[in-house]
Amino acid sequence: MPFSAPIDPHTGMAAARFGLYLHFPYCLAKCPYCDFAVAVARQVPEERYAHAVLRELDARLEATPELRKRTLESIFLGGGTPSLWHPKWVARVLEGIAARLPVAPQAEVSLEANPEVADAERYAGFQAAGVNRLSLGVQSFQPETLKALGRAHDGQEAEAAFRMARRAGFEAVSMDFIYGVHGQTRAQVEADARRAVTLEPEHLSTYALTLEREVLAEDTPLAKRLVRGEVALPSDDDVVEMAATVREVYGAHGLHRYEISNHAREGYASRHNALYWTGGEYLALGVGATGMLHVPAPHRYVNLRSAEAYLRAVEQGTLPEASREELSAEELFAERLAMGLRLRSGVDWEAVCAAYGQDPAPRRAEVTRLVAHGLATLQGGRLVLTDAGADLHSAISARLI
Repeated sequence: MPFSAPIDPHTGMAAARFGLYLHFPYCLAKCPYCDFAVAVARQVPEERYAHAVLRELDARLEATPELRKRTLESIFLGGGTPSLWHPKWVARVLEGIAARLPVAPQAEVSLEANPEVADAERYAGFQAAGVNRLSLGVQSFQPETLKALGRAHDGQEAEAAFRMARRAGFEAVSMDFIYGVHGQTRAQVEADARRAVTLEPEHLSTYALTLEREVLAEDTPLAKRLVRGEVALPSDDDVVEMAATVREVYGAHGLHRYEISNHAREGYASRHNALYWTGGEYLALGVGATGMLHVPAPHRYVNLRSAEAYLRAVEQGTLPEASREELSAEELFAERLAMGLRLRSGVDWEAVCAAYGQDPAPRRAEVTRLVAHGLATLQGGRLVLTDAGADLHSAISARLI
């Protein structure tokens, strides 16, 4: 059943206010579009990594004891391929987190899983460990698209993984898809969408594969092939049509768009991801993980991206950070406004201005222009991008910031 969550006053969206992201970096292979902190390994140091992330948590709580009084409303195990981690170590880590920090009784606990690393016993083990939301990295059911993305599973394995999750007792299952892939057609995107909804998932995340969006960073192997002209992505117009097709198919089956790239049934929006979009705070543990906290002052930290360097640092008793930056009111405003505009509930943009000491007056003409051109609406003070405006999210955000 869906879980309740606090409502963010600026967006009107249910979202966790304090969460924890745990990055599991290990994979059997690295996808050509991936820029996450990933370590390809046949022998994963599962026990060592479990002990390491809990040691990091101890170090962070010692450095910032105020956090001990905060209640975690969401935990997200991402990667990498967290489903490579044996359920007994996932259980050990979740128990260790709960022993160190209060965890809300109905906290959302998510784990990302790859279809090629799936079996009913493993999924049941994750469910028994306390994971209550599974996110499957399907990306596509089409063999041509899966090959282009360097994925090892096929459509039948993806469907089998979903059904295993159901048999294991998961009532909240999400699937990730990518469109705008080189060689991909609108018909293939529609076929993926229709096949996805027949499985009746609670949540679908569907991202465009472009250099301007988060799926494809500029230094990935696929991006370099694009620069060399070896492959070409579909045109912008084709990508916009693909996005419209996805929205139409999902919406017709009760999966409503609540964020630019995310659709869900009522009550099943990702509370952890909503934390990022609504300006919540989050601890981050593990290789390459990024956290943002407001104590003792607003700051963001990024952990070491090398698995071995991370393990050495933690085992030597030091925080495994690669960088840390203090966040100014201007930076917080820019992030808060841009992220809020991703939501279909919009953002009370003048309230966000007031919260971070920014003058709304110079921005009112731009807001009026957006509404006049059909790119946004004003609903009870909230600025809400239309579908056409959402396709131009980055440009609109830049003009308002």
